[in-house]
Amino acid sequence: MSFLKRMKEKLMGTPSKEEVKQQEELQVEETSADELSNNASESTVTADSHNTNETTNEVEEAVEEAVEEPKQQESIVTEVVEQPTSEKDQEVVAGNQIEEVAAEDTQLPEVIEEAKTNQPEKKGWFKSAFSITEKFKNGLTKTRDSFTSKVNDLVAKYRTVDEDFFEDLEEVLLQADVGIETVMELIDILRFEVQKKNIKSTDGIQALISEKLVEIYEKNGEENTELHLQPKGELTVILFVGVNGVGKTTTIGKLAHRLKSEGRSVMLAAGDTFRAGAIDQLQVWGDRVGVDVIKQSEGSDPAAVMYDAVHAAKKRGVDVLICDTAGRLQNKVNLMKELEKVHRVISREVPNAPHEVLLALDATTGQNALVQARTFKEVTKVTGIVLTKLDGTAKGGIVIAIRNQLQIPVKFVGLGEQMDDLQPFDPERYVYGLFADSIDEQIKKEELDD
Repeated sequence: MSFLKRMKEKLMGTPSKEEVKQQEELQVEETSADELSNNASESTVTADSHNTNETTNEVEEAVEEAVEEPKQQESIVTEVVEQPTSEKDQEVVAGNQIEEVAAEDTQLPEVIEEAKTNQPEKKGWFKSAFSITEKFKNGLTKTRDSFTSKVNDLVAKYRTVDEDFFEDLEEVLLQADVGIETVMELIDILRFEVQKKNIKSTDGIQALISEKLVEIYEKNGEENTELHLQPKGELTVILFVGVNGVGKTTTIGKLAHRLKSEGRSVMLAAGDTFRAGAIDQLQVWGDRVGVDVIKQSEGSDPAAVMYDAVHAAKKRGVDVLICDTAGRLQNKVNLMKELEKVHRVISREVPNAPHEVLLALDATTGQNALVQARTFKEVTKVTGIVLTKLDGTAKGGIVIAIRNQLQIPVKFVGLGEQMDDLQPFDPERYVYGLFADSIDEQIKKEELDD
């Protein structure tokens, strides 16, 4: 079995019996809804046909019923509603009824919208390997459309693998922000493989690139992208760092949602006391996720906020405390002093804490993200990177550049706007997302050849 086929089977996985059953139930519900809709349409058509064929006698009967209808309504009202005792009461009742009808009319759109937003999350394959792989595939659409299309153009332009092909491929990889060091390493490996296997045609070159990109990322051994969480009952402290505007606060909210859905109690600490609106923004996310937020007034000492948060987390028996920090790179000295003080306060109250220091980087900034990463690496011990907005860039190759040049594991990637679009990074899923269309096409060719 080829590398591509093995990789795809591993990534797609096999849904459990429960997931299959849930998926079948969803299909049955959708089928039933379609049948009801069709039946309603058929009933309407039948009714219209029946109305056109009405006889003169039926019309006369309808007229007689219409004449008698006011009398029937009057008797029904007499039975159901007690008559008011005075004219004043009648005016009050009539007024109340008008207000109720008006309120129902104005509230109806709000109720419909609320029902849409509060609908229970559909169960099915949303936790399966297939669903996660699809998130990577969809999240990397922009990069794939740009990068893969250019590789395909090269394959169409060069029917044979030669030096000109490698030069153009090098340029395409650099445009995707893979990074000069990684590109040179990949090109050297591809040259060696082409000579070793005596490859002449460019057919299937995408498969070779995919395989070697995974190998380059994992050359230092498979890394554990999971968070270093303490056993339940012990407090885990996660410190978030990063410049303003990279999506740090949003990522904190999504991570809190993820941890809470795993059964852990979570608390947030609003340590970014300098950026206007940062505290309120974190509070909004806390309310949305349903977790407590420890905060002080704007301009307060961040270390004091951390002190309060750690004590509150201990007192309430919280499992995970996620701490936001200010992202001021314009003065590295102040940033270093501030982070050192925060570290000191946290470690004094919780031994060996913070257990994770996650650096949030905006994938859309490309090589500038590397500059930010180097700066924060100098001022604090970064244990992992969260790459945000990966779905919003055509230069998704920055993931490999960060891992290769900084030797810091990418632990999470942001693949969309939904709460569950923050996913643990997986190099194989990432590479599949880059080359999904080409990989699927190559696998079909292999199956036909077999």
